[in-house]
Amino acid sequence: MIIASSSCDKFLDRPQLTGETDGTAWNSEENVRLYANQFYTNFFVGYGVNFDAQGGAALLSFTNSDDVLTFGNQANVTRAVPNSSIWSYTTVRSVNIMIDRVQKANSSVLSDEAKAHWLGIGRFFRAMRYSELVLQYADVPYYDREIFANELDELYKPRTPRNEIMDAVYDDLVYAYENVRLNDGLRTVNRYIVAGFITRLALYEASWQKYYYNNNERATKFFNLALDAGNFVISSGRYDIVLDYKSLFTSTDLGANGTRDALLYRAYDAAIGVTHSVASYSNLVETRAVGPTTDLIKAYICADGSPYQVSGLTDANKFDLTSLIKTRDSRFEATFYSKPEPLNRASLVYATKFLPRESEKRVKVDGLAPLPQFTSSNNDTDYPVLRYAEVLLNWIEAKAELATIGGEAVTQADIDKTINKIRSRPIHQEAADRGVQPTASLQLSNLPNDPNRDPGVSTLLWEIRRERRMEFTFEHSRLVDLRRWSKIDYLDTDNNLDLLSGGWVNFPTELPGELRPANVGILSVVKLDGTQTTYNGSNASMMMGFYRHTNTGGRLPFLNQINLNPYLQPVGLNQINDYETRGYELKQTEGWY
Repeated sequence: MIIASSSCDKFLDRPQLTGETDGTAWNSEENVRLYANQFYTNFFVGYGVNFDAQGGAALLSFTNSDDVLTFGNQANVTRAVPNSSIWSYTTVRSVNIMIDRVQKANSSVLSDEAKAHWLGIGRFFRAMRYSELVLQYADVPYYDREIFANELDELYKPRTPRNEIMDAVYDDLVYAYENVRLNDGLRTVNRYIVAGFITRLALYEASWQKYYYNNNERATKFFNLALDAGNFVISSGRYDIVLDYKSLFTSTDLGANGTRDALLYRAYDAAIGVTHSVASYSNLVETRAVGPTTDLIKAYICADGSPYQVSGLTDANKFDLTSLIKTRDSRFEATFYSKPEPLNRASLVYATKFLPRESEKRVKVDGLAPLPQFTSSNNDTDYPVLRYAEVLLNWIEAKAELATIGGEAVTQADIDKTINKIRSRPIHQEAADRGVQPTASLQLSNLPNDPNRDPGVSTLLWEIRRERRMEFTFEHSRLVDLRRWSKIDYLDTDNNLDLLSGGWVNFPTELPGELRPANVGILSVVKLDGTQTTYNGSNASMMMGFYRHTNTGGRLPFLNQINLNPYLQPVGLNQINDYETRGYELKQTEGWY
């Protein structure tokens, strides 16, 4: 695994810094760089490496949200305090060591400029890690230096208040933003990348402050930071939306094909044995137990810029895949296979967002087996870790949110350079041949009137949030978004049955082979009005609707439950007891006890 922009001379292929002592590891800038390289794999997961793709990799890691339907019971949020669970500080300790050693470095090793840069890199990674911890637990112990084994008062210190931690994160991000180099080589974090991630981290914290803690003063502080960082990236002119959507996730050389779309990406190279397996899980040969919910499918905007209920397009209210491809935003066609697919047992809609078009054609048109590079862990497609599209959506959301608490109003020019810039991305010729059309621009003077809009969300914010949902499907964002908006209730399957069904299918014409005796009592379909029909062996003509397997089950209750906070993670009883036996106190996460 590497973060790179070419297929040779990829820096994470270099040996780890394991042969140095602490006294010699910091005697050159190159050694500092080697030490910092270890953090790339922690924070920029991409597709993972080999079969190790569950720790934050696209498609495989983000399967618990209102976007994703699971075959069987739906994934639950944490519902009980575990016996053993607590945060990891391995990365924090390593980063603090780096910061300390860089600060102490002799001027003959690091110039003032180099020292400021590497301190910025260290503080950037520290801010990244603490942002992750706070998103999970809120209050956690905060350390800004290396802690030693004999410092029990520090090792067992109380949890630091969230706001105090995030003020330190803010300071770290600002320092990095002001001091990291504009250019430190083709394959390293630079100031633009720092700014891009600031738009994400600051937006997340601002949203938590606004919606969860009702603290608009602190929300304003972080929204403004997101705006400033986004302005820096946007005004640089370095980045643009130039690739069609699917090519962003299926290119074997984003360095050549998409450097303007991606501020940072993770490169893979089979020649040196650096590969992944995510495309193999999308290869139209492997069985999949997760797919899109009906709720997600209905959320895609129509090509005329309207929700399907009020769209003027012919067939906008039809949900067969052929009609959806012709009437919906181009990202729909780029994300899903064009026909109902029994290999997706959950939804019958197969996600191919991460599979190259030529591989799809090879399997489904030519009837051939996938090429070896799209089987097992042989995949060598690159992953855009931080996309310009995300920076644009983070920026416009921050501005729209800030406008509700005293900031400047959003203008049409703001919409044009963000949402409408994304909507105007190129459409692949194959998609155009299937009838895909460009999506109409969003107009502030004529915002869509979505009958399904959450009444607690303004029309503008609803459309911005829809744009995020379409843009980041099966990526990192959705569950984090629901939590920071205080909308975890969107996961409630009791109140939204569209979370328990998948794609629309006409079984008699599209999948007649599934109407067999073995599937009696197993297959069912749900009409637009919510009526559910289960296959009984003699009602084949009625088997048209959104597919639902009769074994599909909802989430267990998680709202308004005693001793359960679905927004934050509890720590384990064993860890609380460990503190107590040593004479210290570890308080449980807020909302848990």
